[in-house]
Amino acid sequence: MKINYTFLFLIISAWPLYYLYQHQLGAISFLVLAIFFFLKAMKELKMIKKEEKPDDNQPKREKIKQNSR
Repeated sequence: MKINYTFLFLIISAWPLYYLYQHQLGAISFLVLAIFFFLKAMKELKMIKKEEKPDDNQPKREKIKQNSR
């Protein structure tokens, strides 16, 4: 998710979350934010793992047996 969409989501969800906080339901808003950032972190982690993974197009090295003399 792009940074712009993240900020847009947080701005749009700020009013309902603040409303819940005012009515002593702050745990719900905390849970919603925790889930949101957890999913965002998982998506970033998948992207990092995908970048670190070597290309499948590279030929694999074959092990050569040495003759013992």
